[in-house]
Formats: sequence, C-alpha cells, structure tokens
Amino acid sequence: MKKFLLSEDEIPHHWYNVLPDLPAALPPYLHPATQHTLKPADLEALLPRHVIEQEFTTERWVEIPEEVRDTYKMWRPTPLYRAERLERALDTPARIYYKFEGTSPPGSHKANTAIPQVYYNAREGVRRVTTETGAGQWGSALSFAGSLFDVEVAVYMVRASFDQKPYRRNLMETWGASVAASPSELTKAGREVLAREPDSPGSLGLAISEAVEDALSREDTRFALGSAMNHVVLHQTVIGLEAKRQMEMSGDAPDVVVGCVGGGSNFSGLAFPFMAEGLANGGALPRILAAEPAACPTLSRGRYGYDHPDTAGLGPLLPMRSLGSGFIPAPIHAGGLRFHGDAPTLCLLHESGHVEARALQQNEVFREAVRFARSEGFVIAPESAHALRGAVQEALAARAANEDRTILFGLSGHGHFDLAAFDAFLAGRLEDYDLTDEQIRASLETMPRTAPVGE
Repeated sequence: MKKFLLSEDEIPHHWYNVLPDLPAALPPYLHPATQHTLKPADLEALLPRHVIEQEFTTERWVEIPEEVRDTYKMWRPTPLYRAERLERALDTPARIYYKFEGTSPPGSHKANTAIPQVYYNAREGVRRVTTETGAGQWGSALSFAGSLFDVEVAVYMVRASFDQKPYRRNLMETWGASVAASPSELTKAGREVLAREPDSPGSLGLAISEAVEDALSREDTRFALGSAMNHVVLHQTVIGLEAKRQMEMSGDAPDVVVGCVGGGSNFSGLAFPFMAEGLANGGALPRILAAEPAACPTLSRGRYGYDHPDTAGLGPLLPMRSLGSGFIPAPIHAGGLRFHGDAPTLCLLHESGHVEARALQQNEVFREAVRFARSEGFVIAPESAHALRGAVQEALAARAANEDRTILFGLSGHGHFDLAAFDAFLAGRLEDYDLTDEQIRASLETMPRTAPVGE
C-alpha cells in the first residue's frame, strides 16, 4: 500500500464548475407549479442566497471561503492510496488507486458540501436547516456542520436505514440534531404515505419532500440538499482536484475513473476535475464509469426527462435520468444510493456518451468489500463498495487482456456503521433484488408530463 499525501496549503482554493465545459447547454430547471423556467428568486424560500448563486453560476472556478477552507483542514486533504495488496490478490497488471474520503469526522465525503451549505446559511442569519438522509452519511455530515456553526439541524431519515443503522441516528443526535424516520407523522407528505402504506420503507424522494415541507413552513428555516443539484456537485470537486495532484505525485494518470452513484455528487466530485481539460478543449478523456445498484438503476434503466427530486413534487423539475419520483427502492444496505434520479450535469454527460453506467447486485458488492478488507484493511461503506466492484471488474478485464491499465476509484466513506449489513452478508442472509421491465415502466409513469428535455 502506497499513500500519497498533500499538505494543508494544497487544499484547493476554488471549486470547479463543470457547467461552462458541458458538451451542450444544461436544460433549464422548471418551476414545479407552472413548468416555466425556474428563476433564482424562486428558490429563496428554500436556500440561502450564496447557495442559489452557486446553483446557477457559469463561472468555471468558484472561490472557497477562507472559513470553509480552514474548516476543511480538520480532515482535508484526504489520502490517495495505491491498492497494491488488492492488485496482488487479483493477480492483475492493472494499477488501482483510491481516494479515501472516510477520514472526515462524519466518516464520508458528505462533509465537503455540508460545511459550506451550513456556513452560508449561518452567515445569512438562518438558525435552522432541514434535510433528508438515506444511509445517514449526509445527515451525519450536516449535523456535524450544524454543531460547528451553531445552526439547528432537523433530519428526515429514510425508514429502511433508520431501522438498519441506529448508530447513525445516535451520531446525528450526539451533534445536536433531531432525527425522524421518514415517512413520519410530522408532515403532510409523510402522513399521506403512512395512510396508504403504514410499513413503507421510505425513499430519499419522500424524505426530501418532508424536509422541504418542514422548511417552507417556518421563516427561520432553510433546506439543505445532500446530492444532485449543481451547488452540491460543485462543493464535492475538492475530491477530484486533490486527486489530480496526488495522481501526478504518483507519476501515473487514470485510464478509468470509477465512482458509486446515488444522486451523483460524490461521483461527479471525483470525476469532473479529470474531465475538465478534455471537455473544455476537446481533448482525450479517461473512461468514466458510474457504478449503481441494480435495485435502483437510474442511469442504466431510467428515462431522461424532467422530474422532481422529491415524491410530493415540491422541488423544481430537473432535467435528469430518473426512475420516477414515486419509485420506492428495495431496502438495500447502500441507502445512500436509493435515489430515483441523478445530478442533471451527470445525466447530460451520460446522455452525450461521456459517462458509462453499470448496475451491480448487493451480494457481489459485499463480496468485493470483504476481499478489500482482507487485503487493504479498510471496512468500507456499501455505497463505496459499488465503486470498488466496478474498479475490480476493470482490473479483471485488464488481466484477461494482459493490458496495462490505471484505475482510480472513489472510496466515499468507511463502513463502521454498516457492520449489521456485513453480518447479514457473512451469514448468507443478504438479498439481491431484480427489477422487472414492468416494474420500471410502472414507476416511470410517475414522471410528470412535460415537454421533452431541451425543447
């Protein structure tokens, strides 16, 4: 195992914005009620002004506030490793590197955007924020950020993960947040689902609806989103910007960049900086591979069109690849990947052929995570294990072809709160879930009827 480290002075001073480098203009967001082009002012009841500016900016580089950068120093820069023990275990000629984001206090990449989002809210006088969380990484990160900037945090946690991962809830509460299982009795959106399906496992889309409804009901409250939208992707590019420097230190350059995809911010944060020069200048790009769960295959089997990020349709219509905002995924342990849609920028790059997608089953992902723990030592999150599995598939393909190949994957967080899932896997109790074409078609019917994207 080789480790490549940067100094605190080498933490990026700017985030990278992919919008000006996209191969086509990003279609506009639409207002959820009128379906007219969304204006920045339409988001003022939900988001602080600086976050709204970042959502719509076309500047390629956005300055990181010094107070945010100083807070990043609590755990950044994060290490880049070469997985030599894994390479030997696979008997592959490929070189495998991973960018490890599990060193943040909450244990994942999510703190990269939680810190600036809470910072901007606090600076504008907001005293309370609401949010959704799937597996709990985002809720943990926002709770951590709230404790640093004295902002109250209310988290709606998807019921499946709330039940599977009680220690994530404990962690959020330790940092001072309140945590409700979603669907909950606290909101109209939650009560309506519970009336239809009292045992609903919930979904990220529904948890977003509850958090948005809560935020809109109080003057002192704003909403913080953990993935998908442009400002979240922007903040996460610290991952790839650091990784680019570290790959240069290694004397290597990735042929393939692999990340797990739920909403797409972690994946995009790693991949977009490696695509920047090629997109801007028409030059060569590494292959970019998105690994997603077969139980929620948004890029692989979704439809590209306008959809809401939330089940109740309170959020703006986004141009994205979606399974329908009414989609309720199976209760896989990679709760952070149980989102029905993906970041609009990522979806556009997928549609243009710049990003590949691969859907993976739960058991193959956990098998890979166990092999990784027994070779590299780290017990990683189920979400991150999707990226690992994609990287291993690339390494095995290189072995079969006897081909030199450099692979970089994003290890988005540790798995210390996922040991119950590993216990189920090791005991042979973990289920795989297959979606039929009929199930997909029925779910896609929940997408709103709008003009095709781009028209």
